[in-house]
Amino acid sequence: MPIFRNAQFEISIAKPSGLPPPVGAEIAFAGRSNAGKSSAINTIAGHTRLAFVSKTPGRTQLINFFRLNCGAALVDLPGYGYAKVPESVRRQWQGLLESYLRRRENLVGLVLIMDSRHPLKPLDLQMIGWYAPSGRPIHILLTKSDKLSRNQASAALALVRRELAGMGEQVTVQLFSSLSKTGTEKVESTVARWLGLDMPELPKPDKKTPG
Repeated sequence: MPIFRNAQFEISIAKPSGLPPPVGAEIAFAGRSNAGKSSAINTIAGHTRLAFVSKTPGRTQLINFFRLNCGAALVDLPGYGYAKVPESVRRQWQGLLESYLRRRENLVGLVLIMDSRHPLKPLDLQMIGWYAPSGRPIHILLTKSDKLSRNQASAALALVRRELAGMGEQVTVQLFSSLSKTGTEKVESTVARWLGLDMPELPKPDKKTPG
């Protein structure tokens, strides 16, 4: 059974003091506004409306918790980096994200969403900088890969891996498309390892196929 299926909404919070008790492992999903985070969550969960997909980037302002059947939680963090958000709201989001990523004791891994056409923006690197000192794993989803040619997708994947090579095995990277639903099994396999769950081992990718 895919670990993200049958996820159930649990709670939304707007400030660190509202965080629920740290019960069960938590997997955080973060990404720039309009990078495809909500669509990615909906795709891996097999649900069209689990995470709200807004036509207005930057609209999601809360941390949303979804409980999984295995007892862990999928934690949807606010999108960041949208220029039209008021400065006061942007500071509030930054404080919320930084506090959660640095201090949440039961956070076991971060899935970081980046648009494959525009990866490693300064705020993406800032997110990595907040979380990396914990030593916990980061898995990067390069979304919207269907909008790239095979060669362009391979180049984007190689670029991100090269730029983050200094972080060693703490960071893994893959291509993902919500439209074609490619990459879903790889995300689940990665998160399952974080949670210590048994999942079928995926076949090694063909060298001709970026992954």
